[in-house]
Amino acid sequence: MFKSFLALTAMTLLGASVIAIPAFAPKVEAAEVTILAKGDRLPVSNCGSQVWPNFEAACLRRTGEGTKILEARLVTSRR
Repeated sequence: MFKSFLALTAMTLLGASVIAIPAFAPKVEAAEVTILAKGDRLPVSNCGSQVWPNFEAACLRRTGEGTKILEARLVTSRR
């Protein structure tokens, strides 16, 4: 009897806390959507028109200042 009363009490407290939690949440107000300018888009390149294996290095990777590009492996048809 005591276990069932304890379970009922726990479920009641849990249910009350689920109902009471949204009351403490901050109020949300609607705002207008900011339209982004076209200047924030990435520059268009012709990487989509290139065919493997003749890709330009700029289409394969991005480099920043101080970045050194090393060729990891050369794949040829000869063994």
